[in-house]
Amino acid sequence: MQACPCGSSENYNNCCEPFIKGAKKAPTAEKLMRSRYSAFAVGELDHVERTHHASTRKELDMEGVKSWALNSEWLGLEILGTEAGKEKDSTGKVEFKCRFVFNGATQTHHELSTFEKVDGEWFFVDGVMRNNTVRRDAPKVGRNDPCPCGSGKKAKKCCHQ
Repeated sequence: MQACPCGSSENYNNCCEPFIKGAKKAPTAEKLMRSRYSAFAVGELDHVERTHHASTRKELDMEGVKSWALNSEWLGLEILGTEAGKEKDSTGKVEFKCRFVFNGATQTHHELSTFEKVDGEWFFVDGVMRNNTVRRDAPKVGRNDPCPCGSGKKAKKCCHQ
């Protein structure tokens, strides 16, 4: 038995595969999110297109998606949180991070995805990238401050040039 790429600790054939193959509908927004990630990981990209909401499907570049997905090594999915998106809800949000290797570089995709249920079926509507805040360990050096290299010059006349 093959572990499901979505990280649920279930077997793929009991977890995401029935959603990807169309045998079952995902009961929650999170389950749809997991199945979409698994579809990227196993190359079943018709599921990604089929579960994209009609209102935003025209924005989906399937050739680009296929190229990216099939030329990536998928390393894992982490669900960070959900808002609504349960079986009785009509909308939901899922925040996640997924890791992958593309062109030899390991990357992390962090997104807050919005889902909508239409006629009892969940669809991905859109996603917003979540940028990690960069925090400085040291105070910011201004142009007229002494250069941190220790030269005695102003930063604007030294290393900030």
